[in-house]
Amino acid sequence: MTTPHRCGFVAVVGRPNVGKSTLTNALIGTKISIVSRKAQTTRHRIHGVLTRENEQFVFVDTPGFQTRHGGAMNRMMNRVVTQALADVDVVVHVVEAGKWSAGDAQLLPLLPKDGNTILVVNKIDALKNKNDMFSYVSKIMAQFPYSAVVPVSALRGVQLEELLNEIAARLPEGEPMFEADTLTDRPVRFIAAELIREKIFRLVGDELPYGCTVMIEQWEEDDTGVRVAACVLVEREGYRPILLGAGGAHMKRIASEARQDMIKLLDKPVHLEVYIKVRKGWSDRESALRELGYE
Repeated sequence: MTTPHRCGFVAVVGRPNVGKSTLTNALIGTKISIVSRKAQTTRHRIHGVLTRENEQFVFVDTPGFQTRHGGAMNRMMNRVVTQALADVDVVVHVVEAGKWSAGDAQLLPLLPKDGNTILVVNKIDALKNKNDMFSYVSKIMAQFPYSAVVPVSALRGVQLEELLNEIAARLPEGEPMFEADTLTDRPVRFIAAELIREKIFRLVGDELPYGCTVMIEQWEEDDTGVRVAACVLVEREGYRPILLGAGGAHMKRIASEARQDMIKLLDKPVHLEVYIKVRKGWSDRESALRELGYE
C-alpha cells in the first residue's frame, strides 16, 4: 500500500524568548528566522518549509505573545499569533524547561483543543535537575489537553526527529504546496533586512529600544553580485549615536557581519551600504507599521 503524502501548516507559538525561532531554524535545517537573546526579536509571521519523502511541513514562526506591554506594534504582533493559530493544521506550543509564567498561561485559551496541539519543552540541556521534568510537565498538562509532549533542545538538536514525527502524524493528507527545494515563502530582500536587524539586536540590543526596523531601499542583482542599500529606521535622533558607536564602529560591524550572512544566503558577492534615518513614533502608529510591511 502506498504511503499517503501529508502536507500542512504548523504554528510555532509561545511567550517571548522561549526559543521559537531557534527551533524553527533547527527543524528546517537553515536560518529562516533571526534569533537573539532579546525577547520579541521575531515581529512577522514567517513561513519556513521542510520537505521530506512523504511530508511537507510549512512552519509558521510567530512573534512571542506579548502580555506585559501595549503599543501598536505589540498589538499587531499579538494579532499575528492569534491569526496563525486559526489558520494552521498543527500547533507547537513551546515552553522553556523548568519555567512557567503568566505569559505561558495566557496563551492557553487561544490554543485549539482538537487533538493537534503539541507541547514542546525546549532548552532541556539547561535544566539542572532532570528529575524535575515529570512534575513540571504534569502541572502544565493539568491545564490543557495536549495531544503529545516532546522535550527538546533546539540549540543542541536533541529529539527534533521525534518532534517531526509527532507533527507529521497530525498533518492532513495532501499534495505539496511548494517545490522540494523551497525553504521559505519570504522574498530574499525580506531575509536580508532581517539579517541586518539581527546584528543590531546582538550588538546594541541592550542599549537600543525596540524603536528600530530595517528597510531595503535598493537591490541590484546580476551575475557578478548584489548591491544592497539598507536603511535602519529609528524613532529618535538620540538612537543614531548608539547605532553608530565610537567612530562608526558599531555600524561597520553590523554591516560587515550582515554582509557575510548575505553572501552565504545568496552564494555571490555582496556590496552592502547601511545608513540611518529618523522617523518619530513609527512603531506606535498602525498606518506606519502597515507601510513598513508589518501584519
